[in-house]
Amino acid sequence: MIISTPLIKKYIVLITGLLFIQNLTAQKKIVKDTLNQSTSKNLKFNYKQVVIPTLLIGYGVIALDSDYLKDLNLNIRNEVIEDIDKKVTIDDFLQYTPALSVYALNTIGIKGKNNLKDRSVILATSLLLVATSVTAIKKLAKEERPDGSNADSFPSGHTAFAFAGAEFLYQEYKDVSIWYGVSGYVVATATGAFRIYNNKHWLSDVVAGAGFGILSTKAAYWFSPYLNKHIFPSMTGKTTAMFTPTYDGKKMGGAFVLQF
Repeated sequence: MIISTPLIKKYIVLITGLLFIQNLTAQKKIVKDTLNQSTSKNLKFNYKQVVIPTLLIGYGVIALDSDYLKDLNLNIRNEVIEDIDKKVTIDDFLQYTPALSVYALNTIGIKGKNNLKDRSVILATSLLLVATSVTAIKKLAKEERPDGSNADSFPSGHTAFAFAGAEFLYQEYKDVSIWYGVSGYVVATATGAFRIYNNKHWLSDVVAGAGFGILSTKAAYWFSPYLNKHIFPSMTGKTTAMFTPTYDGKKMGGAFVLQF
């Protein structure tokens, strides 16, 4: 039996994704050991919380080697191409909107779950997990984009950042009003839709990106008691955070700075 190189790569992607999830769940003991000594405000670990993001990631991974799902991707892409007049770049900005909304709401006096220092550590951890996991998977999957521009299609980084921010907004403000979280997820979904509209990603890329984003933020909340106790124990007093977006005409980026 001969196994093709592309098939081997797809199995590597599957294994890597599973290891990513397993690594997050393996932190349960560390988190539980520190939760009792920390505020109960943060998200407590529960295996049920990984079900939805795992299913989203799983769908994307399966689509890498499923003829049916590949055809679905192609049909959606073809429908989109027929109706596209010109591309839009709003998705480059939308991906950061849910996360930045947390700071905007605090600025106008609507307080969320955590203080500036704690939420900034959570957001930084989430973005780090998103960036490292998505970048690693892209290099392994080498899935060609719908427009053929490169082989960095799977998973969608824009969508992952957007859904990481949406989950962050939801966790910080769900006790104030569920609608803050709903609005964040609407914006994140729009980001993914625009990635498909702009012919930069397949449907499965966007679905998997959403899973990675949600899971990364949930993990950031699980890790936060440990980080606050062992990594940032002296971060007291005045703390400031700043996010500076950058745009070079083609790509959107940004820098997150935490000062204490």
